[in-house]
Amino acid sequence: MKNSDLFALLRGNPYPGRGILLGKSPDGGRAVAAYFIMGRSENSRNRVFELTEDGIRTKAFDESKMTDPSLIIYHPVRAVGEDTVITNGDQTDTVRDALLEGKVFAQALKTRTFEPDGPNYTPRISGLLHRDGSYALSILKSADGDPASCRRFFFGYEAPLAGQGHFLHTYMGDGQPLSSFQGEPEQVAIPTGDAQALADGVWAALNGENKVSLFVRTIDLATGESVTILKNKRQGD
Repeated sequence: MKNSDLFALLRGNPYPGRGILLGKSPDGGRAVAAYFIMGRSENSRNRVFELTEDGIRTKAFDESKMTDPSLIIYHPVRAVGEDTVITNGDQTDTVRDALLEGKVFAQALKTRTFEPDGPNYTPRISGLLHRDGSYALSILKSADGDPASCRRFFFGYEAPLAGQGHFLHTYMGDGQPLSSFQGEPEQVAIPTGDAQALADGVWAALNGENKVSLFVRTIDLATGESVTILKNKRQGD
């Protein structure tokens, strides 16, 4: 299967919603992770990413304008030992807690379901990046918009190929209601292992009106050293 152009995919979709990218740099020496959020409402757009001791959190840019923190204020990224958990909701904590209890990724997510935001029923997307560069992705979504039925999909990527990644996002595009992501995570080319260059490329490709915040991290697979880049539209990035 041919690797798709990540930036072209983003430019061609004005509203992929929230997205997770995991993969390996072209030289095979670095693991690559990215997470972005977008928004259509003022409440969703009134957010920034902020570094925490073990990852990042979403935070209201203007606290006085925050009307409903549920589903939009959470920790998208948390480190668990040498692993990294990335999700689009508070299931980050569910996965982290389960891993600390000796359980596995899928066990944790079988206790959760899609978001209760009908009629969209936004999928919960989650990723787990291991210290050796292998990774897993998951999506929990309603059955064609039926809130009574949950579809659970898990994808594992062992010994990932250099220069290749997998991209999972919540929506197929803009609409009313929003259409949930379909199929397997998109196989994409990782164009660079430089965190700043990757962040700049993704940020430029995301729709200028709808993008909100972006996290990019690269991890040296030999040393474990990492580089993290955050971009926030409300802070002028």
